[in-house]
Amino acid sequence: MVAMTTRSCPCGRSEPYEKCCGRFHSGAAAAPTAEALMRSRYCAFVRLDAAYLLRTWHPRTRPVRLDLDPAMRWTAGLEILGTTDGSAFHTTGTVTFRASYRGGSLHERSRFQRIDGGWVYVDGEFLD
Repeated sequence: MVAMTTRSCPCGRSEPYEKCCGRFHSGAAAAPTAEALMRSRYCAFVRLDAAYLLRTWHPRTRPVRLDLDPAMRWTAGLEILGTTDGSAFHTTGTVTFRASYRGGSLHERSRFQRIDGGWVYVDGEFLD
């Protein structure tokens, strides 16, 4: 795991990692919205936290294992472009985002579902 200081969270929020995505990664809290889960999953990619990514993946679409490439450097550049549903009042939601990595970016519309009160990533559609 990458050690973090009190700098802003890699997800793009101004809060320190420990008060932002760190509480989701540790299990101290659950992401309350699909967007919060999306941000925490991006942060998990930055931190190479495959266990969190697998834990927050829908059981129907989750891979058996996830091998993250340490050479893939996410540059803490996450831009949320839009959301549909995904609040405490919904059971599904989408988040459209652009995530930057060294040498490029990923543009995706991700689908999320709430199972037993917790949000999980279902799948995504690449947009460019």
